[in-house]
Amino acid sequence: MGPVLPLLGLRTLTEVGRRGSVRAGAEAMGVTPGAVSQQIRLLEDRLGLTLFERAHGGIFLSEAGARVHPALVRAFDQIEQALATLEAMKGGEKLTVSASPAFASWLVPRLGGFTKRHPEIEVRIEATTALADLKRDRVDVALRHGLGDYPGLRADRFMVSVLVPVASPALLAEGPPIASPADCLDYPLLHDSDRADWPIWLRAHGIEDDRRAGKGPSLGDDFLLIRAAEAGQGIALIRDLYAREEVAAGRLRIVLDCPWPTRFAYYVVTRPEARQRPAVAAFVDWLTAEATASETARESPAAEA
Repeated sequence: MGPVLPLLGLRTLTEVGRRGSVRAGAEAMGVTPGAVSQQIRLLEDRLGLTLFERAHGGIFLSEAGARVHPALVRAFDQIEQALATLEAMKGGEKLTVSASPAFASWLVPRLGGFTKRHPEIEVRIEATTALADLKRDRVDVALRHGLGDYPGLRADRFMVSVLVPVASPALLAEGPPIASPADCLDYPLLHDSDRADWPIWLRAHGIEDDRRAGKGPSLGDDFLLIRAAEAGQGIALIRDLYAREEVAAGRLRIVLDCPWPTRFAYYVVTRPEARQRPAVAAFVDWLTAEATASETARESPAAEA
């Protein structure tokens, strides 16, 4: 029989080494920082080596720790992959997908198509604006809107959305006509949480440094912007895929046929090794096909107005 491996200590070395923090390593393992410190001491005592060095309030891998850390990361990733394979053999594989509430509202009505095609895969949607730690939070796939810069992860662009100005028909009927982007400034503007969308959109149409562009309330969610626009509180810039239902029902109207693509896109984000799992690969392939079909079927703003 071979020697008993100190797996808990090696896992501690792996997680603290990944994050450079005892507290972050403890959170990843679901234990207390004290338990992590104890495991480091036990492993160092057993090996007779210093695995971490502390300086300026931080913790860093020693030369010995840094030499073995990459191999340990690969080993524990392979163990997790093997465990996922075994869990899938129980008769059905679970897939956890993290998405913003706004994007989840686009995704969920379409999810039946994936379930019909892959009844053996149970999909769990986590609708949250919080950033997911794909290892600690046991999230398999994260759908994010951004620039695709996710260090250590694989990110593939699967959809580009555009910003369109929308308002309630009643508000537009009561106000002055809108024939150009500058005319939007004659109405109250509804802003996103960081007040970035309107300045970007106006600059794209040659309008800069107009003080009216910064006025108006800001709301932290696309749903809230849509509801405020429906209530006649002003003009909102909305990603077109979120406002289609309201436009089709006549609750909102696209005020100008001049959308401007955002600087960002939608990315499907996974750990690099996760794409080897059939369930993850199947979901990503299906999502990409759905996004392509949605963009192909996108109606022009002029037709929707």
